[in-house]
Amino acid sequence: MMDLLGKKGFTLTEVLVGLIILSVGVLTITTLHIASTKSGYFSNNIAQATILAQDKLEYLKNLSYNDSDLSSGQHNEGILSGAIFSRQYTVAEDAGNSLKTITVIIEWADQGNHSISFSTIRAK
Repeated sequence: MMDLLGKKGFTLTEVLVGLIILSVGVLTITTLHIASTKSGYFSNNIAQATILAQDKLEYLKNLSYNDSDLSSGQHNEGILSGAIFSRQYTVAEDAGNSLKTITVIIEWADQGNHSISFSTIRAK
């Protein structure tokens, strides 16, 4: 028989404790990765919504003051083609000062309802 007392190595308990510590670390990294992916998706949606709002705002700012698209009231464009976003804009006229306030709102739903809005004032 061989004498095992002088041999060095890990016991089963030490190996199991090491595996538990490794598992906790991997689980933490996986959780952080999932949270990061969700944040990236949400940030992408905010960026797209911002571009859609700014694009419409620039379009409306470049129209003539009396254009029918700049008539007072709410203008709903509905859900944009191929997207999860809906766009609407509101024009409020201050006739005494020859000003129009234009507000563009983009709304979307992904794990909750979200919206972003931009406003500008247009002079005659």
